[in-house]
Amino acid sequence: MAKTTANCPQCHQPVVVELNRLFDLNTDPEAKQKLLSGINNFIACSNCGYQGPLPTPIVYHDPEKELLLTFFPPEAGVPVNEQEKIIGPFIKKVVDDLPPKKRKAYLFQPKTMLTQQRLFEQILEADGITPEMMKAQQDRLNLIQRLAMTSEEAIPQAIKQGEALIDDQLFILLSQLINASAASDDETSAKQLAALQQKLLEHSEFGQKLQQQSQETQKAINDLQEASKKGLSRQALLDLLINAAESEIQLAALVSMARSGLDYAFFQLMSEHIEKMEGEESQKLVVLRDKLLDMTYEIDKAIKAQTLQAQQLLNELIEAENTEEATRQALPNMTQIFLDLLRQEIRNARSSDHQPKAKKLQQIAKTIQKASASAVYIELIEALIQAPNETAMSAILGKHKDDINDKFLQFLTNLITQFETQKDQPETIQRLKDVYRSVLRFSMQQNMNQAS
Repeated sequence: MAKTTANCPQCHQPVVVELNRLFDLNTDPEAKQKLLSGINNFIACSNCGYQGPLPTPIVYHDPEKELLLTFFPPEAGVPVNEQEKIIGPFIKKVVDDLPPKKRKAYLFQPKTMLTQQRLFEQILEADGITPEMMKAQQDRLNLIQRLAMTSEEAIPQAIKQGEALIDDQLFILLSQLINASAASDDETSAKQLAALQQKLLEHSEFGQKLQQQSQETQKAINDLQEASKKGLSRQALLDLLINAAESEIQLAALVSMARSGLDYAFFQLMSEHIEKMEGEESQKLVVLRDKLLDMTYEIDKAIKAQTLQAQQLLNELIEAENTEEATRQALPNMTQIFLDLLRQEIRNARSSDHQPKAKKLQQIAKTIQKASASAVYIELIEALIQAPNETAMSAILGKHKDDINDKFLQFLTNLITQFETQKDQPETIQRLKDVYRSVLRFSMQQNMNQAS
C-alpha cells in the first residue's frame, strides 16, 4: 500500500495513511481477505484521536467469478464524472494485468456499489453466502458490541441471554476483531476484546465445552508423553486407552497421536485381555475395541486417499515441461505423504539407475526445499486434515503449538483461497475451513493462557 496524506474525517487535519484502493485477486490472492477484514485504509489521527476507516474509492476484481465492482463513498461529495476519472486508472490496470485471452465482457461493465456494505455483500454472495448467513454474522457482531459495553457484574447474565448466538463462528469473529485491533496498534481494544473472549469461555455453554475439550486433549497429550518417557509398549498404550475410554475427547486424541501403535499385534493383545475378562468388564473392552477399530479405519481410509492423490500429483510433475514452475504451483497441494513418496521414488530411481527420472525428481525436491517454511506448514495442515475429529485436531495442534502463528494462519487462508478458485474440490475446501476454525480456536486459547 502506498503512503499518502489524507484529511481526517473528524477534524479535517492532514494525516499520513496507507491507502489501498485496488483489490485485485488476479495479482494478489489475499486481496479479498484484506478487503473484508476491514483493517485496510485505517486512519489514526494524532490531532483529535479519531481512529477508523478512511472513506476512499475502491475497485474490487475477482476474475474467477467475473466480478468487477466499484465503490465511491458518497460522503466524499465528488460528481459522477469526476468519480470515473479517479476510478478509471484502477480499472485500466485490472485489464492490463490480465492476459488478452482472459479479458472478457464483464471488464467493460463494472458494477457500481452504492455503499461499502453492499460491496461486501456482493462479494460474499458470489461465494455462496446467503443473506440469512450474513444476517446471522451481523447478529453475532451486534452481540459482541453489546457485551463489550456491559458492566463486569452484568456480563454473566448478558452472555446467558445471548447463548443462542455463541458458537464457533462467534469466537472466530471475535478472534478476527482482536487481530484487526492488534494490527492497527489499538492495544486498548485488543485487550478489551481478549478479556471478553475469556468471559465467554467462562460463562457460556459453548465456551465451557471448548475449555473442557482443551483440558482433556492436553491431558491425553501429557499422559502419552509421560508413557513415552518410560517406553511406550503396546501394553502401556492399551492401559492408556482403557483409562481414557470414558472420555471420547481423550480417546480420539490418543488414537490420532499413536495410530502407528494400534497394529495387528496391539489388537491381538487387546483380544487376549478381553478373553480373560468376564461380564461387564469384558463387554466394556469389546465396545472400546470396536471404537478403536472404527477410528483407525477412518484414519487409514484418509491416508489411502491422500496416497493416491500424492502419486497422481507426482506423476503430473514428472511429466510437466517446466518442472520447477509446476512444482511451485503445486506446493499448496503437497502433503507429508507426498514428501515421503517423493523420497521413496528418488531412492528407487537411483537404485534402478534411471537417470532422467532421478533428475526430474531431484529438481522437484530442490524446488520444495526452497519453500521449506511452506513444507512445514503443509505437513501440519495435512496432519490436521487427516484428523478424524475436532479432538484429534486439538491434540495435533498441541504438539505443534510453536508453529501456530500469524504466518501459519495466513498460509492457511491463502491455501483455502487457492482451492476455492479451482472450484473442483468442495470436500477439501470444507475440510480446510474446518481446520481453519480449529486453528483459530486453538490460537485463541493459547492467547488466553498466556494472558492469564
